[in-house]
Amino acid sequence: MVYLLEDDENIRNFVLYALNNSGLEAMGFGHPSDFWKALDRKKPALLLLDIMLPDEDGLTILAKLRKHPDTKNLPIIMLTAKSTEYDKVVGLDGGADDYIAKPFGTMELISRIRALLRRTERPAEKEEYVCGDLYVYPLQHTIKVGSADAALTRKEYELLLLMMKNSGRVFTRDELLSEIWGYNFDGESRTVDVHMRTLRAKLGHCSKYIETVRGIGYRFSSKEETP
Repeated sequence: MVYLLEDDENIRNFVLYALNNSGLEAMGFGHPSDFWKALDRKKPALLLLDIMLPDEDGLTILAKLRKHPDTKNLPIIMLTAKSTEYDKVVGLDGGADDYIAKPFGTMELISRIRALLRRTERPAEKEEYVCGDLYVYPLQHTIKVGSADAALTRKEYELLLLMMKNSGRVFTRDELLSEIWGYNFDGESRTVDVHMRTLRAKLGHCSKYIETVRGIGYRFSSKEETP
């Protein structure tokens, strides 16, 4: 079940029609209070969350969901009419897994939903990855920089783990879009750059392990990796 919290009735009905006719069972809500009541009854597989909402904005709702143990890992795609990078960063840093700006095509939206659902359905890994002061424990979904926990979003975590597992390999932005998001749309390489920027900020001095390869993409340098 996919939940859609969108106050614009025309957009809500259009998206629900597209999802239900694509084999994705969906339920829509025009007001946050209706969404919270439904969430008490049943947790969805994924949430499409608009930013501009009456009484309670989407970023506030996102923060509440990420703080609650039952919904802290709920896959969430933000829907926004805003196009500035700042709004995207705020949503991603707040724990959103992806974002899509209005107006958007239904095929792109459905593709992103399916890609995110595939990613979240994959089983957890059991390996431990260590590089200098950076520790990643996939089974516990825990990341530490020294002795301090690093609070990464789902996509930041997946980017870091993918690069650590393939230490030394240069990933193009298109490859990262395909591996992490499951899609590759023209003009979306900025999605990778935004996530890399927030990831590096959260890793502090360990951000030095993520190298930008000019004109190509990114690489995790494991020169100090622990055997």
